Order: sequence, then structure tokens, then C-alpha cells
Amino acid sequence: MDHNEQMQRYYERCDMDLIKGKLKVLLEQAQKEIEEVDIEQIDLEKMVLIDVRESDEFASGVIPAKTVFTIPRGKLEFAVDDKLVDMSDHLIVCYCLKGARGLMAAMTLKNLGFKHVVNLKGGIENWVQSGKSIKNYLGYFTLGSK
Repeated sequence: MDHNEQMQRYYERCDMDLIKGKLKVLLEQAQKEIEEVDIEQIDLEKMVLIDVRESDEFASGVIPAKTVFTIPRGKLEFAVDDKLVDMSDHLIVCYCLKGARGLMAAMTLKNLGFKHVVNLKGGIENWVQSGKSIKNYLGYFTLGSK
């Protein structure tokens, strides 16, 4: 088989329209099953937040909850440990940059047996644009305002 035939077979297996269509269906299913909360509903003292962005993303800052986990979405299933399970009686709020990965992470946790899990509507981007503070290794920052 020559290179052109190999590439043709590859593109047939990786039909991006098909993949994106299935992703859309998964996101729609998650939206039906997972509650989304607004930033006004977040209680930084009582809720457990899980930032599911990639490490280079959460290095820029996380929502400064009393209890926050930074677990990239792609590692979530394998990173659930006793510490997170011990927090399962609290409301667990997943978030990402804009909301889609947080929604999928919340769905994953629900499928793993967590009962009190939601997604932060609009992600950390919505949080920051609303004038709320984030925290990184340099301290607390407010990046935007409404």
C-alpha cells in the first residue's frame, strides 16, 4: 500500500464530521443530565471545586475555593482518590475554561457514582468576566469586571 492509499484509509477512519457529530450528541446528553450552576450560586467555603483544565491553563489561576482540586479532564477517571471520595457528601462543582470539559467531567463523576456533582456555567472565563478573583502562585487577582 502506498502513502496516498494509507492517507486515504486514515481519513476514512477519522471522519471529523462524524466525530464532531458524536461529540455534540455526548454534550447534549450531558446537558440533560448535569445541572449547571451560575457563579452567584458558588459557595467557596462549602463546595468542592474541580478545575479540569490542563496544567498550563490552571497555572494562570484557579477559583479560590477552600477545597479545590486541579485534575485535567483527560486524567479525571484515574485521579479520583480517597480524598475526593471523602468529599462526596459536599456539592462538587466541575469547571473548565468555558464549560464543555467541565460538563463532561461532571458527567464522568456522575457515571463513577458521585451523586452531588454539577458544572459551573460558562467556566472560569465567566467567573473572571464577572469580576470574581482567581488565585495563582503570585496571589489573588481580579481580571475583569461587569
